[in-house]
Amino acid sequence: MILHSSFAVILMIASFQGNAQLPSDFATLQKLSIEELKLKTDAHRAVLGLDRIKRWDLDQDTGELVFSLADGMKASAPAQIIGTYNTEDHTWLWAWANSSIEDKLKTDALKLRKYGEEHHVDRLTQRKWVGTEDDAWAMVAVAVKLCGEQGGYRGPAGATHVFIAFGETKLSKP
Repeated sequence: MILHSSFAVILMIASFQGNAQLPSDFATLQKLSIEELKLKTDAHRAVLGLDRIKRWDLDQDTGELVFSLADGMKASAPAQIIGTYNTEDHTWLWAWANSSIEDKLKTDALKLRKYGEEHHVDRLTQRKWVGTEDDAWAMVAVAVKLCGEQGGYRGPAGATHVFIAFGETKLSKP
């Protein structure tokens, strides 16, 4: 019960931060977004055990992300693909520019592109760019903040990592 209360407090703080007026410059928005995502990630680890993921699955038809945990529990959440990061050539590709991703899973990525167009942020409007994995995490953090999501995940798929923002997570027994 204590963990659930702590989780609720952390998510309330993070939600409050998300509802505050956004900073006018992208660098500050990105920094605040990363800090907020770290808080949310710590809460998910503490309460849901998301640091014990054995397997992850994303169904593009339903938009559901499912984590299979080491203790047999499953955590599921609605998800959005933000983009992919290729570890071999160090490139980021936005979901909105990736034809292999279902349109309904690109909604958050498209919101970031629109924000980038309105605020003249090239990194949000260029379909593909060279960067680091930390840069990829920063894009997910901004998506989580701007789109009101509850967390982010990096799903490994060979040399490519799928960066995902997800909503409210529910635990279930198999």
